[in-house]
Amino acid sequence: MIRLAQEDDIRSMMSIERAADAVFRDIGMAAIADAEPMPADALHGYQRSDRAWVDTDDLGRVVAYLLLEVLDGVPHIEQVSVHPSYAGQGKGRQLIEAVAEWAGLQGFSSLTLTTFTEVPWNAPYYARLGFEAVPASQLSPGLRHVRAHETAIGLDEWPRTAMRRALSN
Repeated sequence: MIRLAQEDDIRSMMSIERAADAVFRDIGMAAIADAEPMPADALHGYQRSDRAWVDTDDLGRVVAYLLLEVLDGVPHIEQVSVHPSYAGQGKGRQLIEAVAEWAGLQGFSSLTLTTFTEVPWNAPYYARLGFEAVPASQLSPGLRHVRAHETAIGLDEWPRTAMRRALSN
């Protein structure tokens, strides 16, 4: 069941990110696998501002989550993490679709995100969900800032891109 995150979900969200990132080791991206999860205080910020959604299993345990920001007046997916035990079950897609529906109801016309281009469960996956790469020349100031930050922290060791999905309101 998809719902807004609650304060007591934060620890589970951190564990999910750690487990989801560990899979990057299998494709030669150990630095991503070894990175610390987003700090609890940052996750609390998303949760308190109703910008964190979770998906739960049949027992009510959090198994996936999505974090959203608004950049330049456009909802931006900051993070989608699915516990590897639930990979391939549509959890990430369901979260993205729920947020797309929310964004459309709020009057937004698109969603954005940044991602690795060559990781199968990143850009190719998002393309199947209707996201398209945004050329660098068309990045909004907020997306340029995100990309600059990603470069500064070393994420551009692997090819990355910004993507946008148009929403039908």
